[in-house]
Amino acid sequence: MSAVLTIRDISTDGTHFMPQHVATCSCRQLMLRATDDPLRISICHCHACQRRTGSVFGVQARFREESIVIRGNATAYVREGDSGGKATFHFCPVCGASVYYRLDQAPGVIGVPIGAFVRQDFPPPSISVFEECMHPWVRLPDTVEHVF
Repeated sequence: MSAVLTIRDISTDGTHFMPQHVATCSCRQLMLRATDDPLRISICHCHACQRRTGSVFGVQARFREESIVIRGNATAYVREGDSGGKATFHFCPVCGASVYYRLDQAPGVIGVPIGAFVRQDFPPPSISVFEECMHPWVRLPDTVEHVF
């Protein structure tokens, strides 16, 4: 189970709050903190994400790399997705939990599996991809954009 912390810090001018999204691996050795809200939240049904998560899809939040601080040791695994693009997944070498990834086709962006956050207030995914691999019993929010 991933640990999640939700923190709000006062900004430098003392009047605004800055979001802090913290994700950790299962043993809390590897931690990621984002100081911005996600650029987007998406759901991917590709076979590679199904194998990676052990579930019927992966759900991830993408953040600007400049807003990310990473602490702890990570092991990297590079894989080629169904589209042919490469992704580098970073996981804890102690417990094996994935905490973040980078896509070659999205420089400057870091993806974080939503399951690494225990927060219940992340909005639903706004984009759904690789629906040709979607299990027939999966139902998506009505507001999701279907990218084929």
